[in-house]
Amino acid sequence: MAFWNKLLGNEEARPVDYYQEGCGLLSSGKFHEALTSFRLALKESPGDAIILQQIAICYTRIGMVEEAAKTYRHVLQKDPSASGAHYGLAFILLRGEDPSQSIPHLEAFLANAPDDEEASAHVDHARWTLSELREQGHEARTDAATPDAGL
Repeated sequence: MAFWNKLLGNEEARPVDYYQEGCGLLSSGKFHEALTSFRLALKESPGDAIILQQIAICYTRIGMVEEAAKTYRHVLQKDPSASGAHYGLAFILLRGEDPSQSIPHLEAFLANAPDDEEASAHVDHARWTLSELREQGHEARTDAATPDAGL
């Protein structure tokens, strides 16, 4: 019945919440579809750091790692304390040629880590990873001339 009401114009059109739609698709593993929804949400809220981080997650999940890193960096330019962007970028850099590049991002994530129950697994993972990197003798790079090189 709802279909016919919409088709015939008998039902008020409700605006689509593209962000919520994207979150649902992302959690269902429909990464390309989620990316489309998040892009539509970004058109409604240009530059929104939360939406951009969700887009970066989609890029990572579909294998567009360079685009994900670029998007996380864009978020960090807008908001250097965006812990989610530090977390995502850290784990992208960890897989690169110089894993030590991830250390400053792991440290920044942990310095501003969310304290809710949902984030606790990510916080634990970041702590463990940072500890492993330090045990392997990696030190944070401070070479500002070549930030995050190797991607």
